[in-house]
Amino acid sequence: MAPSTENLIINSLIGEGSEFRGDLVVRDLIRIDGYFKGNIITEGKVLVGRTGVVDTEIRAGVVVVGGEVRGSIYASQRITLLSTCRLLGDIVTNKLLVEEGVLFNGHCCVNFQQ
Repeated sequence: MAPSTENLIINSLIGEGSEFRGDLVVRDLIRIDGYFKGNIITEGKVLVGRTGVVDTEIRAGVVVVGGEVRGSIYASQRITLLSTCRLLGDIVTNKLLVEEGVLFNGHCCVNFQQ
């Protein structure tokens, strides 16, 4: 049985003021508060903090966005867009939560079975 994505410890972090370019394959959870350009693949969770700016395609179990994402997000479990989120790209997921104040420009497909 796979671990719950709700109880994962952050094992990868791109901190505020940091910049990383490349592809990331992460086992559990990654938090991005800096700038990232590339692709992210994890069965776990991706957190994009308020100061995070991400030019990417994200493939994960759960994605929570409070910053800016430029690219598509594919989440097998859930995507949460916080009120400070700016998303320029498409969403494919089973469940979607969008707070008031989100800026979203793209297409959305909910209840997608991978």
